[in-house]
Amino acid sequence: MPIIKALMIQLLSCLCIIPLVVLFPSQTIPAWILLQAILAAVISHYTKMAYWWIPMQLMFLPAIAVALTLKISPMWFGVCFFLLFLVYGKTFKTQVPLYLSSSEVTKALASLLPRKKNFTFIDLGCGCGGLLSTLHALRGNGNFYGIEAAPIPFLIGKARTLFNKANCNIQWGDLWKQDLAHYDVVYAYLSPVPMPTLWEKVCQEMQPGSLFISNTFAVPGIAPEKIIRLNDFSGSALYIWRI
Repeated sequence: MPIIKALMIQLLSCLCIIPLVVLFPSQTIPAWILLQAILAAVISHYTKMAYWWIPMQLMFLPAIAVALTLKISPMWFGVCFFLLFLVYGKTFKTQVPLYLSSSEVTKALASLLPRKKNFTFIDLGCGCGGLLSTLHALRGNGNFYGIEAAPIPFLIGKARTLFNKANCNIQWGDLWKQDLAHYDVVYAYLSPVPMPTLWEKVCQEMQPGSLFISNTFAVPGIAPEKIIRLNDFSGSALYIWRI
């Protein structure tokens, strides 16, 4: 996991600074903190960590130093960590943050779904369930399913679909344990990291003629059958593959 690599780089940077602290004891603590931060950022760059890790590595130790000067009770850090876990789940492991599909995406998806024929649809990582509840209202001939691992988004999504009929259901669990063979349309709005592995799962499990749709993130090296570019707040694009 990148977070383990990042922590190892922080530790390595600290170890590199220790001999300098011994040799030049007259330097101030802020100077050593700044040097360690720069060294961690440089090592992260040359070890080819994703670009967004560079500023995080640069600010890690300085942020700890500033927090210590504020004398904040450790309890509040624990509370913040717990709340973030409830909202984002195991993002540190999955590298999939919480993304919410726009209304433009919902309209585009609705236009791709059958209007009369019965079908099954699953949203892998359905967040707060807004997409599913809206599609359910627009396409009553479909059976809609969602899977979500983060506790608070799951509870919100479950509450939104609680009074729907049995053809709209959200489950709490791991998307990788879902058998995609049961669905005519599989939709995902994840991140670049899991797309190659997800494509392998799609090819192994989805039935011929079914649709795999990814919001924003393409499968590397696999040309989609169709791309729908949308004019929403995030400049979304739907990548569509027919199996």
